[in-house]
Amino acid sequence: MKILGMGMPELVIILAVILLIFGPKNLPKLGASIGKTVKSLREGLGGNEKTDAAELIVEDNAEEAEASDPAPKQTAARTASKKASQTA
Repeated sequence: MKILGMGMPELVIILAVILLIFGPKNLPKLGASIGKTVKSLREGLGGNEKTDAAELIVEDNAEEAEASDPAPKQTAARTASKKASQTA
């Protein structure tokens, strides 16, 4: 298995050196900081696709709500005008 042109023995040696440099207590912190960095780079370069998709869903739901709301309002307005004309 080759990753970046390196085999398994080379990767094991690199991981051992990293373990010696940072120590076992600091590896989770290092991993978390690398993960946050990669996440921020992806968001910066490619945009946050999850947020874009969520915004589109919210916009679609708002448009559907607006499309369904006018009909009941018109019915209520007609009912109110009929009652006003009947009492007058």
